[in-house]
Formats: sequence, C-alpha cells, structure tokens
Amino acid sequence: MSEPLKLRVIDEDDLAVLATVLQDALVPVQDMSFLAAENRFVLVANRFCWERLPATSLDPAADFEHAGSEAAGPYERVHCGLTIEHVKKVQTWGFSPTKYDDTEKLFEVLTIQTDEGGLNLLFAGGAAVRIETDRLEILVRDVGEPWPTLWRPQHPFDDAGG
Repeated sequence: MSEPLKLRVIDEDDLAVLATVLQDALVPVQDMSFLAAENRFVLVANRFCWERLPATSLDPAADFEHAGSEAAGPYERVHCGLTIEHVKKVQTWGFSPTKYDDTEKLFEVLTIQTDEGGLNLLFAGGAAVRIETDRLEILVRDVGEPWPTLWRPQHPFDDAGG
C-alpha cells in the first residue's frame, strides 16, 4: 500500500499539483466550513487517487473507450482533508452553505486557482467558493484508508488531444 498523500501548498507550482490531485474530488457542502475565528477554511473531499493509476491506464484515449466499464478498474478513492490558512473572507456561488437544501448537495471539483487576493475553488455545474487570503498556505492530507472503485472519472477530449 502506498503512503497517504500529504502536501503543503505555498506557491503557484504547488497549487498546480493540488489542482491535479483534487480534480474530480467529491465534496459535500456540509463538509466545507469557514472558521472565521481561526482565519481558516476547511473541507473534506472524497478524492479520486489519480497518482495511483495503473500503468496501463495512462492513455486517456484508451480509458475514454472503457468509460464506465468494470474492466477499466480497479481504482481508488480516499478521504482527504484540506485546510486553507490566512483566510479573510469566503463567498459562495451557486449554493448557500446555510440553506438546508444546499447542505445536502455534493459537488465535483473541477479545479482550484488563484487570482488577485485569493483562491477560487470551482465545481462542476457552475458552483464556486471564493476564498480571500493574505497569502497562499494550504495543507492537504489523506485521512483513513483508500477504498477500491471500478469507476474512473472521464473527461471529454477532442481529436487534437485537448
């Protein structure tokens, strides 16, 4: 068994790695929280383990051909905790973290990116979390044991390889 993922993000290069690691993670709204008194935003995600793909699974065209196929697995998912430090303000788009119907929602992470004064956590379907921060410091750690899954997230691509 491989070691759990443990990252410290302090610059744009680190953030690019984090964005790749978090792509297709599933995040329940109820597992996201802004701890204003601690200047911290935290979440727990159900993360697809991209870094543990079998060597035979590195060709996206081959995987796309087997999308949803049990023959394509097994893969792994794991719970992953993320803490963003030095947070001044958090805004959400496409959902309300305090509205009961929204707290039951589950979002799929597209990416996390910086812009002037903060971070944007972007989800499929147009939802997002804007996190204003003084500086980039994110701690990420897998928690618990990974579990097998037969399903790998799929992304459409064109013939040009995009």
